[in-house]
Amino acid sequence: MQSKSQKIALALLLCNIFITFSGIGIVIPVLPSLMNELSINGSAVGNMVAAFALAQLIASPITGKWTDQYGRKMMIIIGLVLFSFSEFLFGIGKTIELLFLSRILGGFSGAFIMPAITAYIADITSESERPKALGLMSGAINFGFIVGPGIGGFLAEFGIRVPFFAASALGAIAAIASIFLLKEPERQEQPKTKNGKKVGWKRIFLPMYFISFIIIFLSTFSLASFESLFSLFVDHKFGFTPRDIAIIVTGGGIVGALAQILLFDAITKRFGEIMVVRWSLIFSALLVFMMTIVESYWAIMFTCWIVFVGFDLVRPGITSYLSKIAGDEQGFVGGMNSMFTSIGNVFGPIIGGILFDINFNFPFYFAAIILIVSIAIAMFWKNQRQPH
Repeated sequence: MQSKSQKIALALLLCNIFITFSGIGIVIPVLPSLMNELSINGSAVGNMVAAFALAQLIASPITGKWTDQYGRKMMIIIGLVLFSFSEFLFGIGKTIELLFLSRILGGFSGAFIMPAITAYIADITSESERPKALGLMSGAINFGFIVGPGIGGFLAEFGIRVPFFAASALGAIAAIASIFLLKEPERQEQPKTKNGKKVGWKRIFLPMYFISFIIIFLSTFSLASFESLFSLFVDHKFGFTPRDIAIIVTGGGIVGALAQILLFDAITKRFGEIMVVRWSLIFSALLVFMMTIVESYWAIMFTCWIVFVGFDLVRPGITSYLSKIAGDEQGFVGGMNSMFTSIGNVFGPIIGGILFDINFNFPFYFAAIILIVSIAIAMFWKNQRQPH
């Protein structure tokens, strides 16, 4: 069982994740308005999301190793500071170049934060406790998206850039709290091979890791191809207002958080991570396709609320599986997890933006096809363990 100090650390990590993703969620309802102000098309928005992901992709392998080398706490604090500064830049940005710079810095912040927090949680939880803790982490992310858009929709009444300054303030608060309240967890030394060398890139291709990383990439790739344009989709196709978009994101966040907090631990213990991921991918493919055929207001709302549930269960499922087999390579695995996520986030929004400018539904058709490929690969996925 976790000690009192470990429970406090987990609670603080969850608060940090919540604050960070509240800051991200704050800006979602105002993206269409910002597009109109700066005359930005769907491709430009997709490219900005891709810039964020490309920066995260470049930094993740390095920050994953730094997480093992320099410690979890330092990486979390650096990431939160970068996040705060990037949101501030986006708030003052009047040119497309400054907005892109903001997204690049935001990508670097993600590369610092996520591997470090994932590794930190692995350090302070046992193998049996880890699925629940990672489910709570994903729930905190979703809950941030629940609260964030509502705050963003309210703050947008005072100006469409006000939410970005609020996000910056939240990031700064999280960084300060981590400096004073977070302690470096006890962990094993950085792993070495039999020859005494540090773990290298070739371990990515080990069967115990590789298929998991491929599924991470494909699921992220499909999600990013339409999620980055989701608010634009409902704005352009259905004429939804920032308030409607906030309701969609809030409702979806509530459903996703409930699924992760109430269901993930129980179904993972009963069926295992691999089976949970398989069925979540199938559910996601069906719901993504449904987004293209629903028409009535409440049918759209209901579909939007549950379309992300499958994706919300895929990530903690794979992360939990990897944390179990990684042994003392938690930082390495966290970095690779973030890297393959970033690869999907680089190319998904670019393709999604191009398809969106052709037809609003095309990004969803594309995502459904990629998810079908993911399902096929997941059928060959088998449970493996770290060799001794």
